[in-house]
Amino acid sequence: MTSPTLSKDIHQENRLLRRRLEDYLAQAYKNEAKLRRFQSHELRLIGLNSFFELIQEILYPDPSIFNWDVVTLLLFDPEYELRRILEEEGVEIRDHAGLMFAADSDDLDALFPSSLFPTLGAYKPKQHAPLFAATRRSPNSIALLPLVRHGRVIGSLNIGSYNVERFVKGVRTDFMEHLAAVVAICIENASNLERLKRQGLTDTLTAINNRRFFDQRLKEELERSSREGMPLTCLLLDVDHFKKVNDSYGHQTGDHVLREVAALIRAQLRGSDVLSRYGGEEFAALLSRSAAHEAAEVAERIRQSIAEHQFLNTDGEVFQVTISIGLATYHPEKIPGAAKLPGDVLVGHADRALYEAKSNGRNKVVSAGAIEPGKESWF
Repeated sequence: MTSPTLSKDIHQENRLLRRRLEDYLAQAYKNEAKLRRFQSHELRLIGLNSFFELIQEILYPDPSIFNWDVVTLLLFDPEYELRRILEEEGVEIRDHAGLMFAADSDDLDALFPSSLFPTLGAYKPKQHAPLFAATRRSPNSIALLPLVRHGRVIGSLNIGSYNVERFVKGVRTDFMEHLAAVVAICIENASNLERLKRQGLTDTLTAINNRRFFDQRLKEELERSSREGMPLTCLLLDVDHFKKVNDSYGHQTGDHVLREVAALIRAQLRGSDVLSRYGGEEFAALLSRSAAHEAAEVAERIRQSIAEHQFLNTDGEVFQVTISIGLATYHPEKIPGAAKLPGDVLVGHADRALYEAKSNGRNKVVSAGAIEPGKESWF
C-alpha cells in the first residue's frame, strides 16, 4: 500500500515534469514560428533582383516578421562602387541614414576582432555609437552580424533593441548566423549582377562608362533635373592635338594618355557625377545639381590638373598634354512650365562651347551658360 507522503511526492514530481514538458513545447512552438519568420524573410531577400530593393528590405524589414527597434547596415566599399551603383539608380543615399559604408577593411575587422560570429550584448556607446549614430534613440542591447564571403568580412548588419534583455551575451545565435549568411550572399550576388549589367556599358580602354551608357544616363538625368527643379550641367572634354601624341610616341602611349586623362578627370568629379568616354579622345560628363558657375570651377580644375600632369612615353620621356572643355547648363527652375529638354540640345550647346574653346587656342574652358527659353525649338 502506497503511503500518503510517497503519493504526494509522485504527484508533485509529475506536475513538475508536466510543467517542464509544457515549457519545452512552448519553446519548440516559439522556435518553429521564429524559423518560419526567418525563412519568409530570407526567401524574400533571395527573390529580389534590384540592389536597392535588397538594401531596402534589409534596412526596413516587415515589423510583423521582426520587431527590431533599430537596423543599420555597414558595407565595405573601398572604390565607391556600391555607392555609385545606388546613385546611378537614382537613390539619394542621404535619405537612408542607416546605410553606411567603410572604405577601410580595418573598420570592419575592428568590430569582430576575435571571431566571425554574431556579437550579442549590451550597447556600449564608445564602441557601438558609430554604428547607430543615425538613430534617434540609442538601443540598450545590440546584435552585430558580420557579413562574410570567402572568409572576408564585406559588411555588418547591426540590430538594436530598446529592451536591455533582448540581445544577451551567451544566447545561441543559430538563426542570426543563418540570416547573416543569406544577407551576405544576396549582397554579393546583387552587386555582381550590377557589375555584369555595366560590363556592356563600360569602355574597355579607360575603364569608365561608354557612349551608350552616357546616352542612357543623359535621358535619366534630364528627367530627374526637370522633376526636382535642379540644374544639370554637361561637359564635353577633348584632348588637344591627340593625333600628334599617337604620331610622335605611338598608339601604345596614346592609349596610356587616354587612361590617365580619364583618371585625372574622375579625380575632380563627385561619385554621383557621370563620366563617359564619348568617342576617340573625347569625354563627356554630367554634373547633377551643378549650376554653370560651379561646373565651370570643376572644369577649370580638370583643365589645370591635366596641363600640370607629366605624361611618359614608352622610353620614359616626359611630355605634356592639354584639354579643351565646353559646358552647358540646364536650369529647369528658371523656366516655369517648360517642356522637358531633349538631350541633344544640351549636348549641342556644350559641343558649340567646346568648338569655341578649340578655335580660340585650346587648353581652355568655355561655358555656353544656362540654356534660356526662346532659344530652342523645344519650347
